[in-house]
Amino acid sequence: MKPLQTSSGDLNTDRRADYAEMLHASGDHPAAAELLLGALELAPQWAMGWFRLGEMQEAAGAFDQAAQAWTMALKLEPVDRLGAGLKLQLIGKAPATAAPPSAFVETLFDHYAGTFDEALVDKLGYLLPEFLDRAIRAARPGRFRLAIDLGCGTGLMGQRLRPIADRLEGYDISARMLGKARAKSIYDHLAKANLQTFSHTGEKADLVVAADVFIYVGALEGVMKTVARMLAGDGLFAFSVETLAGTTDFTLQSSRRYAHSEIYVRRVLATNGFSTLSAETTVIRQDRRQPVEGLAVVAGKLLEADTVPPTSV
Repeated sequence: MKPLQTSSGDLNTDRRADYAEMLHASGDHPAAAELLLGALELAPQWAMGWFRLGEMQEAAGAFDQAAQAWTMALKLEPVDRLGAGLKLQLIGKAPATAAPPSAFVETLFDHYAGTFDEALVDKLGYLLPEFLDRAIRAARPGRFRLAIDLGCGTGLMGQRLRPIADRLEGYDISARMLGKARAKSIYDHLAKANLQTFSHTGEKADLVVAADVFIYVGALEGVMKTVARMLAGDGLFAFSVETLAGTTDFTLQSSRRYAHSEIYVRRVLATNGFSTLSAETTVIRQDRRQPVEGLAVVAGKLLEADTVPPTSV
């Protein structure tokens, strides 16, 4: 995949785009959009420019024009590394999908890899690894022969798992995040993987963890089935979701992250042979100085005998 073109490639276009960004930041969204639209006449193949135009038009309340801009960005960037399709969904101009484009998730985390730990922990108060670590230890004290960290990122969760795992494996969609995790020397094995198509062929794990990962998954049926196949007969599955009130299964939020209802989470777990051992509300992180509430879950895989209804005598 060729690198994402953040510059238009034309000096005059870039200068106008920079000025449009200044107007946008000052709150003059209509003027910013008008200026950037004019600049795009000089560089009509610039996907990033069309995406930013859509955001400026959205801020100005011009949703039809924003939809046109994001549609153009999608036409120029069909794999959708910019997430234009998600923006169209959020304004009701495209049907809802069960998952975000994989290219968008990969690009997002490749971009943030360099500053991820500092931004998440120091600025956004990210404490989920500590919370999940305590929940795992409460559910099953002791060590795990094999622990798998899905969506391991830079290894923030892995640092918590290392003391209780004989072998620790990490998988992530972002090569740059994996590079940061590798530098910490806490994993026995790291590999690039897309959770939407992930298949684990190694030995069964005693513990699988997905910390702050399902916000970029959407529908959980597929990944839950995959995890059930990865786990040993009495294995543990620890994960988190952003909380969605009500009975709707899941929804795409304005942040372009997914939130899931507890009812849905429990139902999908049960369907895939898990019992919910704990489900605790916690603050996952801050977002624009507001707490993001989530659910930290530890589930146990039922033994086959536990899933067979008792026979009458």
